[in-house]
Amino acid sequence: MPIHTKLLKEHSLKVTFQRTQILDVIEKHGHIAIEAIYDEVSKIHSSLSLATIYKNIVTMVDRGVLREVPIAGDKSKYEIKKDDHIHLICKECSSVTDQHLDDSTISTTQNIANSSSFAVEHREVNLYGVCRDCSA
Repeated sequence: MPIHTKLLKEHSLKVTFQRTQILDVIEKHGHIAIEAIYDEVSKIHSSLSLATIYKNIVTMVDRGVLREVPIAGDKSKYEIKKDDHIHLICKECSSVTDQHLDDSTISTTQNIANSSSFAVEHREVNLYGVCRDCSA
């Protein structure tokens, strides 16, 4: 069974051409804005509307297939949901790179939450700066 088919079924979503195409594009790029997803998917399926892309993205975020990555001063990007991690966001080129959360970072965030009697559901950490390519 293809990975995206399995992912959609695990989240009780109907497997449609539109959803699998959206997931293919997101997987290819890692992090991508809705308009860029539309640009790529519409090349394959020209009758697909931007509204359909939005609707499917919202549904897949609500069901836990995708995660929205809010980016200060820019449009959100979307990624296929995975373990908690840090996003390194370049302010120059808007690239988003994933960085693994190590045990000390997890412990620090848990201590902060515990001191406020806050129950952590997931961690979303965004660090803003300039990537290696842009600083060269």
